[in-house]
Amino acid sequence: MHLQPMDWAIVAASLLICFVPALFFGKRAGKSTTEFFASGRSVPWWLAGLSMVATTFSSDTPNLVTDIVRRQGVAGNWCWWAFVLTGVATVFFYARLWRRSGVMTDLEFYEIRYSGKAASVVRGFRAVYLGLFFNCIIMASVNLAACKIAGILFGLDRWQTLVGIGLLNVAFATHSGLWGVLVIDMIQFFIKMTAVIAAAYFALKLPQVGGLSGLIEKLSAPTLAPDGTSTIHYLNILPDFSNNWDIAIAVFILPIAVQWWAVWYPGAEPGGGSYIAQRMLSSKSEKDSLGAVLFFNVAHYVLRPWPWILVGLCSLIVYPKLSDIQAAFPNLDPSLVNHDIAYPAMLVFLPAGFAGLMIGGLIAANSSTILTHLNWGASYLVHDFYRRFIKKDATEHHYVWAGRFATIGLFFASSGMVYVLVSAKDSFDLMLQVGAGTGLLYLLRWFWWRINAWCEVAAMISSFFVSVLLFLINISILQTPVTSDAGRRIAALLSSLEKSWGISITAPVSGFFSSLQTHYGISFSAASLIITIVVTTLCWVLVAFFGPQTNRQVLIEFYKKVRPFGPGWYAIRREAGVTDEEARATHENIPLALLGWVAGCTMIWSSLFTVGNFLYGRMGYAAALFVVFLVSLVAILAVINRLWSGKMITPEQEQAARD
Repeated sequence: MHLQPMDWAIVAASLLICFVPALFFGKRAGKSTTEFFASGRSVPWWLAGLSMVATTFSSDTPNLVTDIVRRQGVAGNWCWWAFVLTGVATVFFYARLWRRSGVMTDLEFYEIRYSGKAASVVRGFRAVYLGLFFNCIIMASVNLAACKIAGILFGLDRWQTLVGIGLLNVAFATHSGLWGVLVIDMIQFFIKMTAVIAAAYFALKLPQVGGLSGLIEKLSAPTLAPDGTSTIHYLNILPDFSNNWDIAIAVFILPIAVQWWAVWYPGAEPGGGSYIAQRMLSSKSEKDSLGAVLFFNVAHYVLRPWPWILVGLCSLIVYPKLSDIQAAFPNLDPSLVNHDIAYPAMLVFLPAGFAGLMIGGLIAANSSTILTHLNWGASYLVHDFYRRFIKKDATEHHYVWAGRFATIGLFFASSGMVYVLVSAKDSFDLMLQVGAGTGLLYLLRWFWWRINAWCEVAAMISSFFVSVLLFLINISILQTPVTSDAGRRIAALLSSLEKSWGISITAPVSGFFSSLQTHYGISFSAASLIITIVVTTLCWVLVAFFGPQTNRQVLIEFYKKVRPFGPGWYAIRREAGVTDEEARATHENIPLALLGWVAGCTMIWSSLFTVGNFLYGRMGYAAALFVVFLVSLVAILAVINRLWSGKMITPEQEQAARD
């Protein structure tokens, strides 16, 4: 892409507008870890909500959506649209509880909810597991997208892109702390939204596409997928349940029925967690934490998807096959060519001025996510591991500098993983698989006193080992021919063992998964997710009943501080000496919260699909869905008014509880 002087001026202006305000928060961020990692617990709802949205709007997100659309059509987006159920549940059931806990990070929660060495072990292990391993996978996926974009637009190598974005992001993350991240996120969100809307507009204007009418005409009929193995109704919002049952299971039935509550995924954690919890904990009040999460879910699912989807659909017309992308960019590293690269490939058609805006928007998209994950990951490594287990009595100044050094180390570690990943969709699937089966535990630990620290240990261990086992089965038994060196070595080992023992291992395993595919349309990926969920859930539930229980005094103190509601805490409430009247004074109205949850999900989905049907020209469907949106909006406003008008804990009461 050849940028004009006007483009470079717009890029420079975008960077100045985004990053210069963050420079003024360096002194404040350096005061304490509370300021560096939690912004002094004084963030208003709109800023916290905007930051959540901006964080999930990364340089890899348009690429991921484009990848999904090209492989599975618009309906494929249900793999993340289903997380609406999780996000809205956080609004009505969990945001208030997180805010009452008074912790700095969601991992600190373990040592106020559980007891004994197990609580400390879980906190320390997850600090490293999530803050380093999981976090680096996420950042590597984001930076891989940046490398693909820079390779398409400017012909840069991976290391050149990583050096550029590293210098920018690390400098601001170490200087400004969470306050700087929040301010940068706020500004970046508006730049990014303007840029992606422009990208969708000019993609539709291409002669090959012919506007919305041309797009609909070319893709309304079943179309051969880029892999040439199946036909897809690309425009359908719901999957084809008659002809592509396996796809319908993978992208709709499984996410709606199971995935949203059973799988831990950053940004859509059952019960809230990671940087979502960080923003809730940094909010200045309970109301602000509730408002932030509600705003995030509306903006995340309603405002952003369709510009990305439209570009992905247009790319199917301009670049029907991956070979077309490679031919258009012959100097591009072939290892980077995948369906996710179709999005940056479409950006070369942007006119002068808008090209600069998009470059500025992409830099903003990358920075908003990387800055958050650097700060969030550093908070885990410093506050929940280093401060807790290695150096307990240092000064706040020392811990702030430890956070800055951790930030630098995280970026280098994630940069190394960029050379391992292939696409954004691969990392998305990997994180879903490894976190499978743990989600229900994270939902119920707030409402059932029996869940203990050993449940968390059992869930993490079983989920990890089952995922690894299924991965080995896939690469060594089910792939025909076996395509990887590791797979060939494992297959040879299995063959040797079978000959030595006289027992066939590969045949029954292969037959089982083939039978699921043939008779029920359940692919290996869907089957492996279900198996992991079942085994993991069974393990931690057994531990809940038969494993070591949490100390009763710890449970009583947790109840008094957080006031969790529901019958799962009835026994602890009696031991705490809390009367029914006292409990009702601060407890939630569960039926009303359930109504708010249903209304909220309906409002978000109906508004999302109203926009889609309007773009397709299906005015009857659009009108009907708009009516559903209005009714659900009225319902959710009524619920919020009732819930928020009740007694809430003030910041002064929260501070007193922490003291």
